[in-house]
Amino acid sequence: MTLVRYNPNRLMAGVARDFDGLIDSFFKAPVFRSNCDCDFMPRVDIVEDKDNIRLQFELPGMEKDEIKVVVEDGVLTVSGERKQESEEKENSFIRTERVYGSFSRSFTFPEDVDSEKVSADYKNGLLNITLAKTEKARPKEITVNIK
Repeated sequence: MTLVRYNPNRLMAGVARDFDGLIDSFFKAPVFRSNCDCDFMPRVDIVEDKDNIRLQFELPGMEKDEIKVVVEDGVLTVSGERKQESEEKENSFIRTERVYGSFSRSFTFPEDVDSEKVSADYKNGLLNITLAKTEKARPKEITVNIK
């Protein structure tokens, strides 16, 4: 008879892995996708400071003329299509993990953003969009003299 040492951490690791799989499958459901049936959805970071809101999109393998940025009625929409590179017929894929297709992401501006002052630049697969805040939305520092 072989003695097997009980390790509660091993059991908990399996439960945690199963739970993570459940959560992942739930959030990958079509309910949480945008209104298009997109396979490719670029990730975006949104950062706010006192003067601006910055959005940084990951768009690897795309050229800037394949990306469309539109501002209309307080909504910023970034759309485009990442096309699959054509391969020669002699080669066949063993595995492909990159995702291709068209995408569209829309963000509603907060009230404190000046829709006339939106700028964008694209370099090395990163699209950076800067939304300037209105002057009244910027925090003001007031010096108070203490007597």
